[in-house]
Amino acid sequence: MILLRSENLKSLVAQIFLGAGSKETEANAIAENLVTANLMGHDSHGVQLVLRYVETALGGRLTVNGHVQVILDNGTFLLLDGGMAYGQVVGVQAMEHGMSKARQFGTSIVGLRNVHHLGRIGAWGELCAEAGYISIHYVNAAGHPPLVAPFGGADARFSTNPYCTAFPATNGSPSIVLDMATSRVAMGKVVVAYNKGEPAPEDSLIDANGDPSRDPAVMFSDPPGALRSIGLHKGYGLAVVCEILAGALTGGGTAKPDLFGLDTIRNNMLSILIDPSRLGERDNFASEVEAFKEWMKESPSAPGADGVMMPGEPERKTFASRMSNGIPIDEETWQQVVKAGLAVGLEKTHIEQAI
Repeated sequence: MILLRSENLKSLVAQIFLGAGSKETEANAIAENLVTANLMGHDSHGVQLVLRYVETALGGRLTVNGHVQVILDNGTFLLLDGGMAYGQVVGVQAMEHGMSKARQFGTSIVGLRNVHHLGRIGAWGELCAEAGYISIHYVNAAGHPPLVAPFGGADARFSTNPYCTAFPATNGSPSIVLDMATSRVAMGKVVVAYNKGEPAPEDSLIDANGDPSRDPAVMFSDPPGALRSIGLHKGYGLAVVCEILAGALTGGGTAKPDLFGLDTIRNNMLSILIDPSRLGERDNFASEVEAFKEWMKESPSAPGADGVMMPGEPERKTFASRMSNGIPIDEETWQQVVKAGLAVGLEKTHIEQAI
C-alpha cells in the first residue's frame, strides 16, 4: 500500500483531468469529489475511477466541460439533462437548482437524467444537508453491462442502484447520511478487492453458474458472475424502486440490453428535497432527532463492536484518520493513476512527486 497526503493526491488528479481537457474549475471539482471519497473510506468511488474516467473522456464518450440543462420547470418539479457531462459538476448544479426550488416552495422534486457517473451519492445528500435540507436520492445506471442479479435469478440484470437519504445537522450535532448501494457491495469495492488480491465479502457474489463465490475474479470472467442484492429480496425490491424512479420516471432509461453497450457509466437520479422548517416543527424535529440518537447510543456495545454509530459517523471517523495519516492506495490502483497521467502527457517523475 502507498500512503498519500490528500492535498498531493487532489493536485495530481486535478492535473490529470486538466490534461484530459477539463477547465480548471471542472478538474478541481472532479479531484475534490474522488479524493473525498477515499478520505471517507469509500475507495470504490475514489481515485480508482481516474483511469476509467480519463479513457471515457479521451474516447469522446462523455462531455468534457459540459453543464446541466433544464428540460422542464414546473413549480416544485424540475427535469434536468446532464448531457453526459461529469457527474461531479452536474451533481452540484442539479442540487443547486433543487435547493433554489426548495427555498421557494419548501420542497422540490428533481429528475436528473443522462449524466456521466455521479460518484458517491452521499456527496449530494451532504450538500443538501449542509444547506439545511432533508434529501432523498434514487439512482440507476446504464451504459455498461449489468452487474447485479435479481433475487431468485442467476445472472446480472441491472446495476448497483444506490439509495441515499441525508438529514441536516441538529442542535450542533453532525448530519445523518445514509448512502448505500442496493447490492451487497458496490462494484468498485469488488475492483478494489481484486486489485488487492483479497476475497470479496461473504454473500456478495455469484459465479457464472449462479453459485455463491468470494472470488472477485468471477466479475471479470467470460461469462461473468454477478453481484447479489443486500438483504436478499428486500434489497432487490429497493433496487427495483430506484430503477423505476430514477430511470423510468426521468426518461433516462432503465436497465435494458439496448443501453448496455455504450461503454460508459450513465446515471439517472430522482432527488426529493424537503425544508423541515416548512412543517412548522423545526425545533421539535431537532429535539426528536437528538433524543433518538441518544437512545440509540445508549445501547450496550455488542461483542466485538465499538458501540452504536449513526449513519455517516464511520465516514467521519475514517476522514479524520486519513487526513492525519494519509490515504492508503493499493499498488494496482496507483499504477492505474500513473497510466492515466501518462495518457494525458504528464511525466512519470512529475506524477511520482505526489507520493
